[in-house]
Amino acid sequence: MITYEQIRSNEEIKAYIRAADASLSALGFTEHSFAHVSRVAQVAGDLLARLGHDAHTVELARIAGHMHDIGNLINRVDHSQSGAIMTFRILDRLGMDAPDIAAICTAIGNHDEGTGVPVNEISAALILADKSDVRSSRVRNSDETSFDIHDRVNYSVQNAELTLDENAREITLTLTIDSAYSSVMDYFEIFLGRMLLCRRAAEKLGLAFRLNVNGQTLL
Repeated sequence: MITYEQIRSNEEIKAYIRAADASLSALGFTEHSFAHVSRVAQVAGDLLARLGHDAHTVELARIAGHMHDIGNLINRVDHSQSGAIMTFRILDRLGMDAPDIAAICTAIGNHDEGTGVPVNEISAALILADKSDVRSSRVRNSDETSFDIHDRVNYSVQNAELTLDENAREITLTLTIDSAYSSVMDYFEIFLGRMLLCRRAAEKLGLAFRLNVNGQTLL
């Protein structure tokens, strides 16, 4: 089996992650480099592990999390599908078994709001891990006076925590937002589609999705 550690240390994949992030930087998007993909890989794998999935499935989720955004080097539009195709080629050439490639590519191809559907447990975990990574350190723009709404919303998030309650079968995204930079309404304006996708992903895992912002449960 190709392991997550092998994928993390693969120089070709590192080059694609850097190039994808450089493209997004040129377009004014938030950070999508190693900090983001490492966090997504960790959260996705940990979530499935806590839900009782086997170590092999957890490993596949971590690989999907690490590679999920490489399609951005081609174009931001439909980057999930581009990334799935790129991932197929890479993993096939590395000799990964077809069922494992299929699971990873399915997850990557379905992780983005608008086109994504949590069709399996790995895709559901990837969606929840990806969409919960909202934090001020992802904002590249250092000039607060020129922030657009995406900069303001991400910069306003002082803390974001995804917590699982196995007994209640609930998963909660808890956000602490500095209203000096962004309102809760601003968050919903740009992230409503993501939150609805998270709810569907949670349901795929047999969970209820909750969104708590500044102490108020909104979903």
